[in-house]
Amino acid sequence: MTNAMNPTDPTTPKNPTSLTSLLVANRGEIAVRVLRTARAMGLHTVAVHSDPDADSLHVREADAAVRLPGAAPADTYLRADLLVEAARAAGADAVHPGYGFLSENADFARRVLAAGLVWIGPPPEAIEAMASKTRAKDLVRAAGVPLLEPVDPAAATAADLPLLLKAASGGGGRGMRIVRDLDSLKEALDTARAEALSAFGDGEVFAEPYVERGRHVEVQILADDHGTVWALGTRDCSLQRRHQKVIEEAPAPGLPAALRERLHTAAVAAARAVSYRGAGTVEFLVGDDGRPYFLEMNTRLQVEHPVTEAVFDLDLVALQLRIAEGAALPATPPTATGHAVEARLYAEDPARQWRPQTGTLHTLDIPGAVRVDTGFTAGDTVGVHYDPMLAKVIAHAPTRAEAVRILAHALSRARIHGLTTNRDLLVRSLRHPDFAAARLDTGFYERHLPALTADGPDPALAVLAAALAEAAPAPGAPLAARLGGWRNLRSAPQSRRYTVDGAEFEARHRPVEHPGVRVVEARRELVTLEVDGVRRMFHVKHRSNEPDGRPEIHVDSVLGSHTLVPVPRFPDRRDRTEPGSLLAPMPGTVVRIAEGLAPGVAVTAGQPLLWLEAMKMEHRILAPASGTLTALHAALGRPVEFGALLAVVQEETPS
Repeated sequence: MTNAMNPTDPTTPKNPTSLTSLLVANRGEIAVRVLRTARAMGLHTVAVHSDPDADSLHVREADAAVRLPGAAPADTYLRADLLVEAARAAGADAVHPGYGFLSENADFARRVLAAGLVWIGPPPEAIEAMASKTRAKDLVRAAGVPLLEPVDPAAATAADLPLLLKAASGGGGRGMRIVRDLDSLKEALDTARAEALSAFGDGEVFAEPYVERGRHVEVQILADDHGTVWALGTRDCSLQRRHQKVIEEAPAPGLPAALRERLHTAAVAAARAVSYRGAGTVEFLVGDDGRPYFLEMNTRLQVEHPVTEAVFDLDLVALQLRIAEGAALPATPPTATGHAVEARLYAEDPARQWRPQTGTLHTLDIPGAVRVDTGFTAGDTVGVHYDPMLAKVIAHAPTRAEAVRILAHALSRARIHGLTTNRDLLVRSLRHPDFAAARLDTGFYERHLPALTADGPDPALAVLAAALAEAAPAPGAPLAARLGGWRNLRSAPQSRRYTVDGAEFEARHRPVEHPGVRVVEARRELVTLEVDGVRRMFHVKHRSNEPDGRPEIHVDSVLGSHTLVPVPRFPDRRDRTEPGSLLAPMPGTVVRIAEGLAPGVAVTAGQPLLWLEAMKMEHRILAPASGTLTALHAALGRPVEFGALLAVVQEETPS
């Protein structure tokens, strides 16, 4: 990138403001990403952190750090007053908000500016204009941007279905519900409003037609203070879970040139309508008829910005900083080359309603020619207070097919220990025929999730490798022998039992029980097996994971990755719970209790009884069977630990 202070450079500012120190008002992956660019530009860097984040990677990356006392976002990263005080205390002269938290809060931007600091973002007036989706639609309608017309929920008829309910403020899938029948409209409205109020402090919800099989396509905008607005191509973000993006790519594949140009023109018009400055994104829904509709404008850097950086060979954070210093962009953006794909690696279990995971991340190793943006390193703790995203993995290549192949291969070879993740889902998604053929729409997971999460790789060889590794004499000591050649007694083979994804397996060391398998070498950390003449290496790691402290064995190979739990010789007392007990599946906070729920009340199987909030999501606790609630230990607003007893339902006895 060219030097913005070179007098012959077209990006030289007319009235330069020279930055010296930058505070990043965020955490995790985006804080690390911004800090590294700032440091490369010679800026002194300042991090902020909550108490759980005191030793996190973004704090270790910064030159200085300021504590925000507390744990919950409302007490820390959402406190504009504390963030401004932190910037002053550390001597910062600019604030970068990242994404999420207060990045699209006009009042925060005004506080930063009022404190005499430089705000790395658009003018507060532009943020305010686009903050409410309803007001934003009125604004862009006047600018000629196509959009879906809202539907009055009180007057909705069957002809209006399906409807999408959306929170007027905020994003990330919070306060969104799809309504397919009028009978469920009221309950969906109440739930969406409650969730929006909890997440954004604004319970306003609006309805619009839900476009089946629509594509989520967006345009990256970059604007300066000199009248130049760049449209940096398109991105497709259609693969989503819970209305949150999972896989993104640039450029959006398969768009006709006329449609692509129309989206660019509409995005630039939306930016000019609010006198935009800095980086932003205009999001559209493209129907299966090829018609685009404006969704919203995100007045910040997007999570998926690396794919745009890859194809345009730009550093968007560096450009944000230079624009804030007064630099002017060249009249036209650089030319895009190749294709880039990004996958979001989450600590969650897709097969169990995307349940987030907490605990120690023992290993995070993603090899290959990919870019990895993360806020974690091995040994870090993934807590309950924040988003469960572990990393973003990005591949760039001359063609889409090659970029997808590189990304899938890197993820398939990754070693991620300590937490269940969506890694296998990402690999299967990237290799799915519909994705390979660019048949993309927001209903991808609704249609394919059961198949994508069923029948993982066969764990038999992983179980055998774990047993052999455990039997190795000592860490690092070799044990080369044919299978069965090292058992104690021919009549009494060594045997070990493990559970893998809830199923129990037993490994016995006899060659007859593993035909076609020969042990080449067995060490504590590495087992090499020859399977039907093909040599395979299995990397083995032994750990004791939080929150329950039970031992785990992680086995990784090109055939797949497995987490094995040794079966104890004697039953664990922790497994002894009263029948009908509802245990907290994760640490969290009780945010809702079903109306009228109390001991003695009759409940039906599958009825929502409690709602836990953990890692920016709400999770329903359902009645395991029809019967009577005999105990209720949960209380509204009370935090609970993993495995805590929430309630007990006594199942009704059939007559």
